[in-house]
Amino acid sequence: MTLDKSEPPPIDELDFQSFVRFALDRAGRLEPPVDTEAAALVLALHRAASTVVYDLESSVHRPRGWSWAGFRLMFALWIVGTMDAKDAARIAGMSRQAASSQANTLEREGLLRRTKSPHDGRAVAFTLTAAGQKAIADTYHEHNVRERMWAELLTPEERAAITSALGKLLDSAPHLEVRRRG
Repeated sequence: MTLDKSEPPPIDELDFQSFVRFALDRAGRLEPPVDTEAAALVLALHRAASTVVYDLESSVHRPRGWSWAGFRLMFALWIVGTMDAKDAARIAGMSRQAASSQANTLEREGLLRRTKSPHDGRAVAFTLTAAGQKAIADTYHEHNVRERMWAELLTPEERAAITSALGKLLDSAPHLEVRRRG
């Protein structure tokens, strides 16, 4: 499987959309043939998710000293309440190691506390402190303003269609034996 030798557009004229067009054109000439529609979907999905996450992290969370992962962990604990570390990691969509690392940072900041699990004396549970509860509640309003900014770029019908389609992808992942964090 080798790519043809066609020249890419000048690099100073290459943006993400023109890169995708060039990449799909080039990949579409491969033997055996590749599914360029699937490639376009995954490229766009990844770029859109990365762009939105970067915006939220850089405009809302980093100014507070949080990472995107730290926000996700705090949000999960805020919504669900005290959880065993393994469950918090799964719900926040991260590995146990990443959750533990985020918990270390949040604990140092006085936002999270580790306790013994009420279900398993050998396990650790995470709970937000009062300061953590206040911090996430205050931050989520600003976070949601940014979410709304992104959502308003689409019509209500487009938002519903995208939400439905993404839900279908996520619901189907276990049947495809897809590896995922949570």
